[in-house]
Amino acid sequence: MSAAVPGQTVGPFFHLGLQYPAMNELVPPAHPRAVRLHGRVTDGSGGPVPDAVIEIWQADGQGHIVRQPGSLRRDGWTFTGWGRAATDPDGHYQFATLEPGPTQPGRPAFFAVTVFARGLLDRLFTRAYLPDDADALAADPLLSALDPARRATLITERVDRGLVFDIHLQGAAETVFLTYPRLRDSWA
Repeated sequence: MSAAVPGQTVGPFFHLGLQYPAMNELVPPAHPRAVRLHGRVTDGSGGPVPDAVIEIWQADGQGHIVRQPGSLRRDGWTFTGWGRAATDPDGHYQFATLEPGPTQPGRPAFFAVTVFARGLLDRLFTRAYLPDDADALAADPLLSALDPARRATLITERVDRGLVFDIHLQGAAETVFLTYPRLRDSWA
């Protein structure tokens, strides 16, 4: 059995080689069902994190997970289920995407979110749930395992034709982050 090893420190040079055309457009913004998923990444004092990278993975509107290679290729019409967005100087990010459907009956729809930022020893994982199905949210095993006051950090807010999901790396409103022990153990 090998000893656990720490993850490689993220940044500050991770932007190099990670950008590609339309990386934050899982669908074109003019798509008839396009929705804007956006928010702000802040540090422990509430200040913007200007050089974070946010990745999302998601099901399509019917809850099907895309399992085809080629998610980096943006052809202008194919939904890929994966995207990447860099934050701007004010810590804002945005995606043009579709609203995901639930992947299982009775479960809430969500975006799987990964955060990369300078100063993190490893990437952070979280979820951004759609806010509309109160019964499914209440029955979700992950959300129901959390202190009720912390659940809101994982639920998007519907604003106009978009969804807002702010990510707080530390502080009183810190976003709930997830660990995947089997994933971590596989690095050893």
